[in-house]
Amino acid sequence: MRSISLFILLSIATVAAHADWINLTGAETSPNIAEVYVLDDHVKVKLEVYVGNLQSFKELIPDDRIEDKDINRPPLQQRIEQFANNTLKFIDDNSRVLPAQLVRVEQRMRINRKFTSASMIYPYTLEHTAKAPTDQHVLYAEIIYPFEGKPESITMVPSLDQKGAAKVTLGFIAYHKTVPVIDFHVLDAPEKLNLDWSDPWQSSFDNLDLNRHHQSVLMSFLYIEPHEVRHEILIRVKDMENWIELGLRGGEYIEIEELDDLKQRINAFLLEKNPVMIDGQLLEPMLIRSDYINIGVTGIQVQAQPQRLEQSTAIIGVIITYLAEGLPQQVSVAWELFTDQVKRVPATAIDPAGPLPTYLTPDDHVHTWTNFLEHYTPPAVAQVAVKDTVDKITLPVVSIGAIIVAIAAGWWLWQLRRQRLPYMMPLLAVVTAAVIAVVAFPFMKLTIHRPAVMIGQLSTDETRLIMHSLLKNVYLSFEFRDESDVFDKLALSVNGELLEEIYLQNRNSLAVKKAGGAQARVNEIEILEAEAEMSTSDGNGFAVRAKWTAKGSVDHWGNVFVRKNYYDGLLNIQIEDGQWKITDLDLLEEKRIDPYSYTGSAVDSR
Repeated sequence: MRSISLFILLSIATVAAHADWINLTGAETSPNIAEVYVLDDHVKVKLEVYVGNLQSFKELIPDDRIEDKDINRPPLQQRIEQFANNTLKFIDDNSRVLPAQLVRVEQRMRINRKFTSASMIYPYTLEHTAKAPTDQHVLYAEIIYPFEGKPESITMVPSLDQKGAAKVTLGFIAYHKTVPVIDFHVLDAPEKLNLDWSDPWQSSFDNLDLNRHHQSVLMSFLYIEPHEVRHEILIRVKDMENWIELGLRGGEYIEIEELDDLKQRINAFLLEKNPVMIDGQLLEPMLIRSDYINIGVTGIQVQAQPQRLEQSTAIIGVIITYLAEGLPQQVSVAWELFTDQVKRVPATAIDPAGPLPTYLTPDDHVHTWTNFLEHYTPPAVAQVAVKDTVDKITLPVVSIGAIIVAIAAGWWLWQLRRQRLPYMMPLLAVVTAAVIAVVAFPFMKLTIHRPAVMIGQLSTDETRLIMHSLLKNVYLSFEFRDESDVFDKLALSVNGELLEEIYLQNRNSLAVKKAGGAQARVNEIEILEAEAEMSTSDGNGFAVRAKWTAKGSVDHWGNVFVRKNYYDGLLNIQIEDGQWKITDLDLLEEKRIDPYSYTGSAVDSR
């Protein structure tokens, strides 16, 4: 059964992807980790304790984990009181130490928080960020600290020695409801968190070093790519109240059945705002997509399943798409969304050279991108010529000519001897031609392209080059936005029934791309193995067993979503009019792998 799903598998559905934002503190790999959540009536802590630091958190160790059964331990409630007063303390705005309740304690494996920061160099100290302990076993505990009312602040205090230094390294992250107040940092001193209950996005620590990378929720992103311009917006539902009637039943939550209708209201509003001009032409938005968004420690994440949301923290990401011919020369957005509280909106233009951040204000609200990419050439789909992919042949033309002369002279010599005539002249010609053939052989040669009829087999290197070129073309074909362009580009590398089959199966994915560009851009192909055998059914065709990986990425809302797939397949390739084409495909194995894994010699598909 033919399988051609490899050409659509790299469509990155952002609901299953996470972004590769980098936290350079390295705190997420600390030996001990605390995730702190300030909720409506309590603080919830998810704690991971490194086995080498258990003594510092001894109050949490269950009795059945104590080897010395004769030890006189205080009862659990007394131990938890000691924990709340000495080991990990929370103090409200009335200087009251919050009591603690142990909800769960058990042995687990450490959560893999090895984001892209691991083993990187911290820019301020030029030292490598810390790595997580080798032993991944941890004591996991969930603890809650109840409180009454809505405290204006809560101070977090780690276990300190007599000099006021933290006894153990404790990496932590703090949330106010669902909003991350900070990225991962180390809790090595008392830290005061000021709480804004009406708007958790405004909650913050006194310590200005404790912050998050997403300082603002209302953001504009302008993506300029060949064939497409996208205007992507992040905006809070709470902020939308300034411009539209939300139509929600309650004042605190968005119910699941209200999510779609609310998105449509916001979509309709944003389609008429923030006009975009491309090369002097005011264009109408063609298609739109929107999702409810979470902003976490790894950046932007699309909510995979509908869920009840708090109005004060709910965020919507909107993608508006405009088709373009090639790469524009100038694009501008006239930003119109400001409020009494939001008078400075982060805006970023992202082109093939990278991001260009700025800020928009009511007095300077037009975001303009100008094409200064002098040396940029958009990736192109080109035919894979046989002459460019197989080894050339070298002919000793002088030696060959001399041999032909020698043969002709030999025939002349034979004729003269039969007639008993003098044959000194042809004999001299034979000897001279033979000498010339031998002497000229190492030097006087001509290199030519190997004709298709002379390709009896393909070397491993030739096969790898051919497969990389053909697969690259197929992936690049789906970066075009017009369906006829996609078909025409595919036809350069695929033929027969396979061409129509690939095209038809990908029409749905093309619609997705037009609605916001969820299709991954394949930027790296690795040919791991490739062996070819002459096809018995076709004199100018080959059966290829190939294994390869394709790494793709797509940018949304200032984040890069990355996928990498592994494939093992049987392909038939054939020479048509001096060009290689894929005529059949049977995919034996396909799987998603770590996008940052190294599996062979990568070849840039650009």
